[in-house]
Amino acid sequence: MHRKLHTFPVSAFSVCVLAILFLGTGFSSYSQETFKDTVLAPQPAKVHSPRKATIYSAALPGLGQIYNRKYWKVPFVYGGFAALGYFINFNHGEYIKFRQAYSDIIDGNPNTSSHLKLIVNYQDTRESQYIETLRTTKDYWRRNRDLLVIGTAVFYAINIIDASVDAHFFKFDISDDLSMKWVPGPVMCANDKTMGVHCRITF
Repeated sequence: MHRKLHTFPVSAFSVCVLAILFLGTGFSSYSQETFKDTVLAPQPAKVHSPRKATIYSAALPGLGQIYNRKYWKVPFVYGGFAALGYFINFNHGEYIKFRQAYSDIIDGNPNTSSHLKLIVNYQDTRESQYIETLRTTKDYWRRNRDLLVIGTAVFYAINIIDASVDAHFFKFDISDDLSMKWVPGPVMCANDKTMGVHCRITF
């Protein structure tokens, strides 16, 4: 028994259609995979933290101002600390000098005479007056030094508070829509009208 071989004619057009369908399906799958790989999830917006600004300025004065992008404040912060440090050192040096002179004049030891460098035309008959002058001067420089130390602590606290307040108002809208105007107008005063000034706030 002989088997018949059946042949089906395939035109060039059919081959092209099949090739296009095959390639198109593959390209579509590849495009979908590529698109999935390249799309990134949206990043959450960064929140400006007053707590961070406070901690930064407490750890290193001026760092909170940098975090708040108030760079122009940094020279004032360090300039203030530099000035306070200079005057603390100066007043402390004067205090040490007059404290030693006061100690030398009351100890009765002729070998200790640093007070003679501070007193012009020293006279033994006026020693009690010199003692009182040296004591009050010594206390004056000590008081100044202590007040400057307290002032430095206050300035340090102000640096922290400033950074915290700036951070709270970091995104506060200050635009042309917010304005305040003073305009003249009638004002009621004791049942009588008189001219005055009105405050008009626009926001």
